[in-house]
Amino acid sequence: MTTAKDLFVIAMDPAPEHTVGQGDLSLALAGAELLDLLGAGTITVDGDLIVPDGSSVPDDRLLGEAAAGLTRQPPYERVEDWLWRRGRDLSATYQDALERDGELTQKRSGLLPFGPKQVELVDTPGRRRAVARREEGDPVLASLASAVGLDGGRPEGDEPRIDDETVTTVVATVHEAVMELEAVRQRRTIENTAFANVWRGP
Repeated sequence: MTTAKDLFVIAMDPAPEHTVGQGDLSLALAGAELLDLLGAGTITVDGDLIVPDGSSVPDDRLLGEAAAGLTRQPPYERVEDWLWRRGRDLSATYQDALERDGELTQKRSGLLPFGPKQVELVDTPGRRRAVARREEGDPVLASLASAVGLDGGRPEGDEPRIDDETVTTVVATVHEAVMELEAVRQRRTIENTAFANVWRGP
């Protein structure tokens, strides 16, 4: 599986440290795709610009879609802009893909046959590889997991070490985008609270 699929799998773990927000996960998945495309030789990153590099096409369908959406003429797209554009609803896209591949299944919760459905991981080789990759401390996967709050119990500030400068740039941009999304959420909460107080009056 790809880094993006591995990230989705560990975010869906039955007992994660906390529930991962879909927006946060979508941004991190878009970053994981960039790293997979880097590894496949499909792109390079020049500063903060994503530059298509040759005609290498990944075998993975979702990575192929990501590659097809690259900006191929100057001015090239910035990593941050890619995360927000490609990341829109990307977690739902990965959920659908993994369900089709048999990595996820939907089961009804509770005793009633018409109760709400919950998505659960299936015990597959892909899932076991993703879990093993995390347990082995893969720095790229660990850094992306950290961006969405899955720190695996590491002490605060004890970030995985990544020696590749380009990978570090992408991962850092993912962290910044997730923090920006959280800031937007907080602003909306404050605005909604203030609006509600106006309607309630003194």
